[in-house]
Formats: sequence, C-alpha cells, structure tokens
Amino acid sequence: MVLLHWLGLIAGAMLGVIVSVLAAGALVTLIVTLRVGARFPPQGPFIEVDGGRLATIQAGPTTSSKGTVVLLHGASANAADPMEGVGRRLAQNGYRVIAFDRPGYGWSDRLGGRDGGSPAVQGHAIAQAVARMGTGPVVLLGHSWSGALATAIALDHPEVVSGLVLVAPVAMPFPAMAPLPWYYRLALKPPVAWLLSRTVATPIGLYYLERAGRAAFRPQELPGDYLERSRSALVLRPATMLANLEDLIGLPAALAAQAPRYGEIAVPTVVVSGDADAAVPATRHADPLAKLIPGARLVLLPGIGHMVPYMATDALVDAVEGLATRIGATRHEQPVAR
Repeated sequence: MVLLHWLGLIAGAMLGVIVSVLAAGALVTLIVTLRVGARFPPQGPFIEVDGGRLATIQAGPTTSSKGTVVLLHGASANAADPMEGVGRRLAQNGYRVIAFDRPGYGWSDRLGGRDGGSPAVQGHAIAQAVARMGTGPVVLLGHSWSGALATAIALDHPEVVSGLVLVAPVAMPFPAMAPLPWYYRLALKPPVAWLLSRTVATPIGLYYLERAGRAAFRPQELPGDYLERSRSALVLRPATMLANLEDLIGLPAALAAQAPRYGEIAVPTVVVSGDADAAVPATRHADPLAKLIPGARLVLLPGIGHMVPYMATDALVDAVEGLATRIGATRHEQPVAR
C-alpha cells in the first residue's frame, strides 16, 4: 500500500509538471502568434478560390510583354521568401511577378483539410487562382518542396503553365525508410499533433529559427537580414506549424505517385540546383528529374547550397530569361490557324 501511495504521488507530480509545461507553452504560443501576425501583416491582394482564399505578394508591371512568373515557396516558408530572393530582381527586369503563400502558410487559408498537404491539392488551388487572375499561362518557379508542387501543376493543369523553373527541387521518390519509433508515431497522430502545435512547437521553433536558417544556407552564410526580409517567423504560428508537418509527412507518397508521370510534362523546363546542396542533393533530385522531363535543361551551380534564390540570384535570373526566350521561340514556331 505504501508503494502504491508513493507511485500515485510521483505520477501526480509528473502530470502536474506536464500540465504546467503545456500551459506555459500555450501562453508563449499565444504571445508569439499575436506579435508575429502584427509584425508581418498581409502584403498583397487575396485571390478567392474554392473553399477559401490565397494570399499573394506581387511586384512588377500588372501587364508585361515578357510574361508572368509565379513563385512557389518551399517548406517552412512563405511568399516573401522567393520574392525577396529572386522575385524583385525579375520584376526589375520587366516581368510581372506573383508569389503565393501556399495553402496554410503566410496568410493563405489551409484548403482541403488534412488532404491539403498533397502537392496535387495545393496545385489545384494555385492553378485556379492563376486562371482567375487572367494572366494567361505563366512560368512557375518552384523552390524545394514546391518542385513537387510546380510539377504537379504542370501535370494536372497544363493550360496555366508556359514553362517551369525548378530550383533545388524535391521531386523524386524517397528510398524506403525504417518504421518510425512509437513515440514519433504517437506525436504525428492528429489529436496529439494538434495539441503539440498549440503548446510546445512554437517555443521550440522560435529557439531553433535562426539555426534552421543557417542550416538551409550551408555551405554559404546566413544573410544577416534574411529572417526579417523573408518573414520567416510566420511559420511559428500553430496552424502553419501543423500544415508544415502535414506537408512533409505526405510528400513521400505524393512523389511516388507523380514521379512516373514526369515524362508527360510538355512545357519548356529548366532545373537549377547547387552541387553543394546537402538538404536536397542534386544527384538525388535535380539530375534525375531533368533526365525524365523531355527537353529539360539542367543548370548545376558549383559550390552553391540549397538557397539558390539568394546565393545565385544572377544565375537564376539568367535561367528564367533563357527559358522565356525558349517559350517565345516555341510560340513563334507554332503554325497560325487559318
């Protein structure tokens, strides 16, 4: 009986500690969420789509003879990330540039619930937004996770795509992995993931935000103003943390489903990657992807890591310009209907 009494006291104390930690985490999460939202409000117009709306950041002329470039950001990011890296340079060169917050990121609604983590589901929303904006076919520039998104749009909605620029793209199926430990599987269950995203995930994310940025830029240094310019702290809000987790969990199955179709992509494509990218190695993704897409051109940048839009901006702008030239030449070669 004495042993049971002491076990009960220990269990009660442990439960009290857990509740206290979760409560403190929830308070920190609320404060961070309010401050981040006030610091980084929406920058551009919203586009209505089925089930909600998507936020944009736009630059350049509203109509351009050079065309429209749509920027799609990677994991843990938002529309400001590619816009500040390469988008404003493209706008200066005369392109209309539209950067989307992917569904669930920045200020965009999470569309499709848990299924919203699929590139195909997000691609449908982006394609619908592009069509409603009346831009005509656009060049899609997809970085990292959005390599999968841009290719999904080209496969499922080719009518809105004139060309693809796939930057350090995650696109090829992942090798088979060992089963996750039980505690990871428990943390990924929807009710538990929801609870963690609203209590401890934000404080942990805040602590690691700069470290994560440094890891993404290796072997280059993290620019001193990157976190501010890219509005990186927007990922710390609970709903975005959960969306990011769902996107990463669902990506392997999505890539396994869509990779066999890459040979169907019929628009001019350029794949740009750094040969020092440890996060998304070119040998695993960019190189085989370029071989699967008919006529795709591979640009491999010596010594550059994952953050190509910031560390090799000139080369990326040149890649877009070259692609635009190819698109223009293809249009001129098409016979005129009589």
